[in-house]
Amino acid sequence: MRIARVFPRKTIATPDDELVFFAEPPGLFLHDIDEVHVSVALSYDMKKAEQLAYQWEALGVPVKLSGPAFNVPGGDFIPGRYLKPRYVITSRGCPNRCWFCAVPAREGALRELPITEGYNVLDDNLLACSEGHIRAVFAMLARQRRRPLFTGGLEAKLLRPWHVDLLREHRARQIYCAYDTTDDYEPLVQSGRLLRNGGISAASHVACCYVLIGYRGDTFDRAERRLRQTIDAGFMPFAMLYRDITGTADKAWTAFQREWARKEIVGMAMKNTLSTGAQ
Repeated sequence: MRIARVFPRKTIATPDDELVFFAEPPGLFLHDIDEVHVSVALSYDMKKAEQLAYQWEALGVPVKLSGPAFNVPGGDFIPGRYLKPRYVITSRGCPNRCWFCAVPAREGALRELPITEGYNVLDDNLLACSEGHIRAVFAMLARQRRRPLFTGGLEAKLLRPWHVDLLREHRARQIYCAYDTTDDYEPLVQSGRLLRNGGISAASHVACCYVLIGYRGDTFDRAERRLRQTIDAGFMPFAMLYRDITGTADKAWTAFQREWARKEIVGMAMKNTLSTGAQ
């Protein structure tokens, strides 16, 4: 079946094959298309997605409007359909109930999926899976031509020495933990210590951490403190700006995030930490 996939915005993970589009149909004579899927990841793109779905109905083939923004649980992962080839999802769901995260409400209980091929793992919470599944994922990663990435995130409080052994043995290119709430900090420190003892550190830009900023009640001082604490724990920080359901973000917070995205600022903060031996 030939499926045209339509996205309201392009990201680094969006597929780029001949049946991927970001606007209205380029003409009414697209051949051999059986269905159109309008895929929406972010709630604030839903209005544009609905307009695109209406425009694509002119082709006279079924048009389906779906995606994470609609809180529809995902099924088995199909490589290359909604994400670029070599991105892979081997499980869905998360046992946690973080206030800012839609995953538990959308996906429900943790589900281990059939493992497909890829090197960039985007699972909601891979380390919450069974040991057998995790080891099977690493066995798959060993077959890839590129070193693995774990950009979906690894939960710091679940990290164990045998996980670190697998990450080192498979020469992980980058792993990401998360510092979203104050409760995350101590597990982050412990996981940073485990990673360093296993030869994985922020100094080599392998150990990274998403840091949530800009939510209600947050301040610039508190956010900067968390970012610097992340460095102290042994991770390279990546500021993730909180947005509400409309996608609105304060301009001052947007500027703050951009500043912390600048390599020279993060690099200088890490250099100062490493030189003082704070890790």
